[in-house]
Amino acid sequence: MSQDTPSHKDGQISNGLTYADAGVDIDAGNNLVKRIAPMVKATSRPGADSEIGGFGGLFDLKGAGFKDPVLVAANDGVGTKLKIAIETGQHRTVGIDLVAMCVNDLIVQGAEPLFFLDYFATGALDVDTATDVVAGIADGCKMAGAALIGGETAEMPGMYAAGDYDLAGFAVGAAERGTLLPRPDIAEGDVLLGLASSGVHSNGYSMVRKIIEIAGLEWSSAAPFEDGKTLGESLMEPTRIYVKSILSALKTTSGIKALAHITGGGLPENLPRVLPKNCTARIDLAAISVPPVFKWLAKAGGVVESEMLRTFNCGIGMVIVVDKAEADAVAAALQQVGETVVTLGAIEAGGEKSVAFDGKLDLGA
Repeated sequence: MSQDTPSHKDGQISNGLTYADAGVDIDAGNNLVKRIAPMVKATSRPGADSEIGGFGGLFDLKGAGFKDPVLVAANDGVGTKLKIAIETGQHRTVGIDLVAMCVNDLIVQGAEPLFFLDYFATGALDVDTATDVVAGIADGCKMAGAALIGGETAEMPGMYAAGDYDLAGFAVGAAERGTLLPRPDIAEGDVLLGLASSGVHSNGYSMVRKIIEIAGLEWSSAAPFEDGKTLGESLMEPTRIYVKSILSALKTTSGIKALAHITGGGLPENLPRVLPKNCTARIDLAAISVPPVFKWLAKAGGVVESEMLRTFNCGIGMVIVVDKAEADAVAAALQQVGETVVTLGAIEAGGEKSVAFDGKLDLGA
């Protein structure tokens, strides 16, 4: 036994036990903070300078230009998409996913994301992996216009298998009092617009992984639904962040009454969350351009349409309820800033905060 290694005798430890001997490397944590500091600084915005190292992150609402703000908070994770990141070694994009799942929940309430905090937990800190993850979080924050003002890295030996880690994100936004969504005037005839998703986003990955297992494929296999990419590369496409495009449309048009982020539960469960009583959202499924990944998942897994709709976004990541007279202007404003917009249907009177479907999803033969 080397002189630097603690020895055990009669229940006593000689040579001085250290925290590193127990599995926690404080030096690695300090190294991580040094490496991510420039990334964090790059997310600064009015109201926050994004310096890290204090006991808490600071944000100045007045400095951000708000007069009478209402704060809106959201938190979320990435789910079992993390397993693909860990198994493929592709860690950067899950940071974008983490931010997206939180800030998209803020914008649906009309709130501008202001700042973000992250929680990274692992059994043994791998500085390179953690740096990649935080770099992705910083990327997502810049896409959303939010400052990364703090976070926590928890090294917990024995809690996680080797190489595993978990993520949680926390976002806070604000809106001027009286501007929060949904508006109370949602009514029959309002138009439903859909914004295209970038793929599976961050929901349904337990189903995705089961289908991959059934199909006998590996993450390194060629993606059956996308040329030039492996299965792992394609399925790690990050969640689309809709914040800046929707903020732009809210500022330049007046017809947006409600927004619904299409996450777990799909269209059937997320859209009713923003509808008033005695109101039905009628959607034409044939209007949706279903991305190839969903067609392949449905076929390879033998997944019926109703299960696809309640598990995945199926190509629509955000739904907007718009005054009929303003629908064209809102659609044009969103297309101008890069969104793919589809008219899905309209609001009908009657029902109990429900969704009704016409037509069928194009899931292929």
